[in-house]
Amino acid sequence: MNKILNINSNNVYSILCILAFTLTTSCDTDDTQEVITLTNIVLEDNFDVDGAPNPAIWGYDIGTGDNGWGNNESQYYTDRPENVVVENGMLKITAIKEDFEGSGYTSARINTKGLYSRKYGRFEARIKLPWGQGIWPAFWLLGNNIDTVGWPQCGEIDIMEYRGQEPTIVHGSLHGPGYSGGNPITKSYELSNDRFDTDFHVFGIEWGEGYVNFYVDDVLYNQITPADVTGEWVYDHDFFIIMNLAVGGSFAGAPNANTVFPQTMLVDYVRVYQ
Repeated sequence: MNKILNINSNNVYSILCILAFTLTTSCDTDDTQEVITLTNIVLEDNFDVDGAPNPAIWGYDIGTGDNGWGNNESQYYTDRPENVVVENGMLKITAIKEDFEGSGYTSARINTKGLYSRKYGRFEARIKLPWGQGIWPAFWLLGNNIDTVGWPQCGEIDIMEYRGQEPTIVHGSLHGPGYSGGNPITKSYELSNDRFDTDFHVFGIEWGEGYVNFYVDDVLYNQITPADVTGEWVYDHDFFIIMNLAVGGSFAGAPNANTVFPQTMLVDYVRVYQ
C-alpha cells in the first residue's frame, strides 16, 4: 500500500508547496483549501486483467431509466463486452448507436453497490473522456441507503460530469433534499488550451465531515459545506461508486447528426484513499 503524507495543518502548507515536484498535490492557495487528507489506499482497481470488470468490485445496472434511475436518457445499459470490457490496462465503457431492446443506443453503467462503500476519504479516477453532442459520461457516488430512504435523501456526489459538446468543461456537484435534479449545488472547471477527450485527467474529491472538495488534476476548484446547500446535509454515511456513459438525457441533450458513434470512456484506474 502506498504511504502518502497526511497534512492537517495550514502551517505546513508552504512546505508542501516547496516539495510539490515530488508530491502530486496542488499548491492552490485559494482560501477554500483548508485540509489535504491523503493517507493509505483502501481500494484500487488498475484494470490490469482483461475481460469483464472485477466482479469482486463491480456490478451492473441493466436496462433503461424506466425503473427510476434514469434522466430521460436514450441508451439501454448492458453488461456485454461490446459496451463494457477491460483491455490493455484500461476499462472501456462504450456507447454504440444500435437498435437494442427498444432503445436506439447501448452503453454501460457499473457500480460497487453491495460490494464496496465508504464514508469519507479521497475518491479519484484517471479518465479520458469521449466527445460529441449528447454524450454524457460520469464518475459519481450514491448514498448506500438509497433503497430505504430513496433519492435524493440518500445524497449524490458527482465527482465528474461532462457534456460531450463542451469538451473543455467538467462539473462537480452535490444533489440532496431541496437541491437535486436540475438544481444541484455545482461548479464547473474549464481547461485552458486543452480538451478532456484528447488526454487523460484525474478527477477526484476529498470528502470529510462537513465538506466535499472537488479536484481536477489535483487543482481544487470547488468546496461545498453545509452552509452552501439549500436543504439537509446528507453526506455523513457510506456511499458507493458509479461509472457510466449515458446518451442523451436532461443534462446533455440528444445526439445530433454530427455525433460520431461509437464513443468510449477510457478509465486507467479508480482509487479510494483513507
